[in-house]
Amino acid sequence: MGPDTAAIDEVLQFIGVFVCFSIAFVSYKGLRRTDSPTFMRLATAFVFLGLGFFVEGLVGLNGPFPWLPSVTATLVVVGLVLETAGYFFLAFSHAVDVMLSKRLALGILIFPVLAVSGTELQNLLSFLSFYFVLYGVVETLYSYKNSRKPDTLLIAGGLALLACGILTQWLSIMYISVNLLPLVEILLTEMGLMMLFVPVLGYVLGREKISGPI
Repeated sequence: MGPDTAAIDEVLQFIGVFVCFSIAFVSYKGLRRTDSPTFMRLATAFVFLGLGFFVEGLVGLNGPFPWLPSVTATLVVVGLVLETAGYFFLAFSHAVDVMLSKRLALGILIFPVLAVSGTELQNLLSFLSFYFVLYGVVETLYSYKNSRKPDTLLIAGGLALLACGILTQWLSIMYISVNLLPLVEILLTEMGLMMLFVPVLGYVLGREKISGPI
């Protein structure tokens, strides 16, 4: 990646951090107003995503520890774990309460860390993130079929863009070495986050109780 492209990627990465924490804050405000558990899950999801993007942004600054490559590699995995946790809460929000009651959610998130390591772990986390978000897209489209609400379709579109971004990230890790792929990934992710921000903000400002898959 050229220096100009890398700089743009870093700026977009930290814009993503700001957007994620903004959505988390708005979701928290919605939680205080409505006591909706969905807002709690949204806030949790976007805190995880914001932290994940922040860690990846630090790594992208050529590593906060250039003299310690192993620490930088660990931070890459930490960022992916945080993002995967965020996508899990985002896509499976309607099932999180049941999973937590059976104490399965924590096991699902920890299992990949115990099973594999290194590059294989990065590949698995990217795949899990893609699976979680794709599941959310299907569930949201099914909800739109029943409700026909424009906001639901907007949420599905945002999740679909996130899924495309994750797929691009996965391809760049596993198969393809193209300089522009990281930039395409972050652009798709930014557009997906902004699309999700609109309905969440609308629900909070309208003081409506959010319902549905997320």
